[in-house]
Amino acid sequence: MEIYAVGGAVRDELMGLAVKDRDWVVVGATPQDMLAQGFVPVGRDFPVFLHPQTHEEYALARTERKTAPGYAGFAFHAAPGVTLEQDLVRRDLTINAMARGETGAIIDPHNGRADLAARVLRHVSPAFAEDPVRILRVARFAARFTDFSIAAETLRLMRDMVAAGEVDALVSERVWQELARGLMEAKPSRMFDVLRECGALARLLPELDALWGVPQRADYHPEVDTGVHVMMVIDMAARLSAALPARFAALTHDLGKGRTPADILPRHHGHELKSLAMVEAVCERLRVPTDCRDVARLVARFHGDMHRVAELRPETQLTLLERCDALRRPERFELILLACEADYRGRLGWEERDYVQAAAWRAALAAVRAIDAGAIAGATADPRAIPGNIGAARVEALRTLRAASR
Repeated sequence: MEIYAVGGAVRDELMGLAVKDRDWVVVGATPQDMLAQGFVPVGRDFPVFLHPQTHEEYALARTERKTAPGYAGFAFHAAPGVTLEQDLVRRDLTINAMARGETGAIIDPHNGRADLAARVLRHVSPAFAEDPVRILRVARFAARFTDFSIAAETLRLMRDMVAAGEVDALVSERVWQELARGLMEAKPSRMFDVLRECGALARLLPELDALWGVPQRADYHPEVDTGVHVMMVIDMAARLSAALPARFAALTHDLGKGRTPADILPRHHGHELKSLAMVEAVCERLRVPTDCRDVARLVARFHGDMHRVAELRPETQLTLLERCDALRRPERFELILLACEADYRGRLGWEERDYVQAAAWRAALAAVRAIDAGAIAGATADPRAIPGNIGAARVEALRTLRAASR
């Protein structure tokens, strides 16, 4: 039995990065051998085990054979006779196809170290084309390793895969998983740039792909192009260290602009309601988690109003706070504010501006929450009048706040 560290852990060590997870490949062993040493089986499709102490994953060396379209259409073969080299050749990128033996020696049959030094993402073998998830993974690595380029031959292969319909076989859960991970990388716009360049974005998120080439008013959007703006917004969300719900909201807040009639461009009257409907459709199709869906819906619908807080009447401010459920969910309201800040500052030349609207909304929420609804209810003889009296007190608090800030 020989044990090797493989994949991302070896790559990150060579790059001088902190290693978060370690994966191991075991050569020359059977499942019975692993069980005899106390390993716990977890793999459904092929033999993967958890170490009894560290709980890290140990997989038996395996080969694979394409049997059907899509990322799940594979037959795996794990046996003591499968070599380390046979296991590594089935991996996606050369920088992920290195191993480190127990002596510390690096096994690098596909020149991964050279590609690390050259900052190149390159596929290992033609078998790359058999798994469409690898398109998403390459795009995600481009978002993580921002100074890496994609080898020309790899990009050609990705385009060929899209043309062959491989991307269409991806299941929603896996698409969302990779998109979510990409949104949390250092420069998420690179993921979507790569997907767009190889044609996959038009298949996976046509609503987003449609935004490039759609003009906006230059006085509000010096970058003009809506697709460019959205990419600036998600990068700003990353710069602000936003959580995933805010980053997804930043990605989808302007989807409706792709359906603005040509005769009214570059204005986008009513794009918020269109964006809301499109966000709901995307979330349904990709099975987006509830927390991300809810923040994205609210940001799509209200980001324009959030920017105009100083122009809104106190009654309108209260209505917006209530529709965002800010009184009961202030932590979610903070995510909404963060996504709106990314939208505001994700514009050419606006990157260093202060988003004073966030402070104004926080002050408004604090003023509304300071109203003692219980005391008002107790002092109201007619129960039917309670909601109106509480609302009136809250509006008056907002009116007083506005007067004091002038």
